[in-house]
Amino acid sequence: MRIATWNVNSITARLPRLLAWLESTGTDVLCLQETKCATEQYPAEALRELGYESAVNATGRWNGVALISRVGLADVVTGLPGGPDFEGVQEPRAISATCGPVRLWSVYVPNGREVAHDHYTYKLAWLEALQKAVAADAAGSQPFAVLGDFNVAPADEDVWDPALFEGATHVTPAERAALASLRQEGLSDVMPRPLKYDRPYTFWDYRELRFPKNKGMRIDLVYGNAPFTASVRDSYVDREERKGKGASDHAPVVVDLDL
Repeated sequence: MRIATWNVNSITARLPRLLAWLESTGTDVLCLQETKCATEQYPAEALRELGYESAVNATGRWNGVALISRVGLADVVTGLPGGPDFEGVQEPRAISATCGPVRLWSVYVPNGREVAHDHYTYKLAWLEALQKAVAADAAGSQPFAVLGDFNVAPADEDVWDPALFEGATHVTPAERAALASLRQEGLSDVMPRPLKYDRPYTFWDYRELRFPKNKGMRIDLVYGNAPFTASVRDSYVDREERKGKGASDHAPVVVDLDL
């Protein structure tokens, strides 16, 4: 079974690439983030023609998440139970479902903007709510994983130059502690350590030729419980999909399971 997560940075802008990637990779379940479209604009029919059904949580602004599956979608939960609001709104940043033999969450963690910003406080509160929301699934016997754009680099080796990020979001002790707390629910990072590939970043800013220079960050993560991680046979970043005209600024992270 092949599962992936991908911040597509607008599903409408990326649709031709998305459809081609699904066809070429044979992915069974894809967790999407930053769909940037309202639910009524979501290309459900184009995906259905490829054999995929979708569960969507989107409002058309700068976030939005989805689960795309060709192995079923059951027990869908839209939103983050107990999650905080930002400026009076619970943003569409989480969706979960059972896809065949596995239970999955697609999450788009708030960016945080700046350490002194209200959005950073919101980010930490959101991660705390996520930990509480996934605890029961993580402790169960069913293979379970939380996948998505976490907007946190777990360690210094996950950014191209740690010195340049001092005092900025994505690398602060509080954000990394929140990830560590999430892992305490019995979840593990499925990307192998030591890393199988040299500097397997998942995000490269469009500016300053960051991708050709490999000045990136690893912020798109897959955290699985013990039954999930025991089934992992391979995990990798599909850097090829970050290349060329019209690419997202994120690359897909792919996990192959033997279930």
